[in-house]
Amino acid sequence: MRITFLGTGTSCGVPVIGCQCRVCQSTHPKDKRLRCSILVETEQTRLLVDAGPDFREQILPQPFRRIDGILVTHSHYDHVGGMDDIRPYCQFGQIDVYADPIARKGMLEMLPYCFAENRYPGVPKIELNEIHAGKAFTIGDIEILPVEVMHGMMPIMGYRFGAFAYITDMKTIDDSQLALLRGVDTLVVNALRFYKPHHSHQLVPDAIDFAQRVGARRTLLTHMCHDIGLHDEVNQILPQGVELAYDGLILEI
Repeated sequence: MRITFLGTGTSCGVPVIGCQCRVCQSTHPKDKRLRCSILVETEQTRLLVDAGPDFREQILPQPFRRIDGILVTHSHYDHVGGMDDIRPYCQFGQIDVYADPIARKGMLEMLPYCFAENRYPGVPKIELNEIHAGKAFTIGDIEILPVEVMHGMMPIMGYRFGAFAYITDMKTIDDSQLALLRGVDTLVVNALRFYKPHHSHQLVPDAIDFAQRVGARRTLLTHMCHDIGLHDEVNQILPQGVELAYDGLILEI
C-alpha cells in the first residue's frame, strides 16, 4: 500500500498570507505546506482522504486515474473545500464519499447543489455514504476502520488501514477508540505547533505522548502551522521514531 502526502498544513497553509516569519519566508520545499490530504493506493484501489481547497493543485501532478472513494475526516472547509474539483474524475463513474453523520450533514449544507434531487448538469457525480466509528468497511481491496477522535468538542473521524493510521485535527481521544489503534506500526497524527495551547488541536508534545500510547514504531506529524518551525531544525530535536511529514512524501506500507 502506498501513501502519498498531498498536503501537511493547517487551515491557513504555509506560507501564511502576509506573514514574514522564518518559516513563511523559507525557500526549502519541505517548509511549504498545502492543506491536509493523503492518497491511499494499492494496485487495484485508490482512495482520497479529504479534498481541501488545494485539491486541484495537489492532484495535478498525480497520474490521472479513477478515485474509488473519498474518506472525509470532518466537514471544515480546509478538509472538504475542494470537493467540487473532483468533477474530472467522475468521467470514470460515480464517486462514493464516506462521512460520519455530523460531517455528512455539514456537506449537505455546504454543497447542496451536489446532492439536489434535480442536479445541475456538470456537478460532481458523488454519493454520500454514512459511516460510524468502530465499524469497518471495505473499498476495493482496502479495509478501512473509522476511529472517532475529538476536535475540541466535535467528534471527527480518523482512519486505520491495517498497520497504518491517519488522524488529523485531534485534541483528545477516548480510551475505547484508542483501543482500535493497538498494533498500528505507522501513525500519522496532527501536531499544530510546539508550545502555545490550542482549544481543539494537539501540540507536538501531545502528539508524541499519543504516539507512545498507541505504541507505533514510526510516527509522522501533520496538520502543522508555521509556528512549528523549520522542517530540518524541528526534525533534529524530535525523539527517535517521530518526524515531520512533508508535502509529496511517499510511504510504502
